[in-house]
Amino acid sequence: MSKSLKPNYVKRTQKDDSMSLKFGIVKKVESGHLPVTAAKRKYGIQGRSTVFHWLRKYGSFAWEIQTPSRMAKSNEQKILELEAKVKLLEKQKKFLEKQAERSDHKAIVFDMMIDVAEKEYNIANRKNSSPE
Repeated sequence: MSKSLKPNYVKRTQKDDSMSLKFGIVKKVESGHLPVTAAKRKYGIQGRSTVFHWLRKYGSFAWEIQTPSRMAKSNEQKILELEAKVKLLEKQKKFLEKQAERSDHKAIVFDMMIDVAEKEYNIANRKNSSPE
């Protein structure tokens, strides 16, 4: 009798991978240090679209816009790419505006907390800076 020397196949899911691994792979792919297929091979990722899913979910780079071909682009392709870039920039602007608004609200809440702490405990927490 001959035994088959078949390696044990273990089905993995995306939930098995840690967030730090996902972020690391996304960072390497976006920076151009590692192509998607090489990342799949290096880290043993089984799904074809797993890395692309991570790029969409955790990435900040417009990897969808890039075309790997070196062929000359038609005017229509250029217009479509520029429209996609505009949409991406609008999306990023909206996100950053939302973050700025949120940080403004946090600053207001923290100021209110300091005011309450100063009144309740009679402690001067704020530093008075001189006008010099």
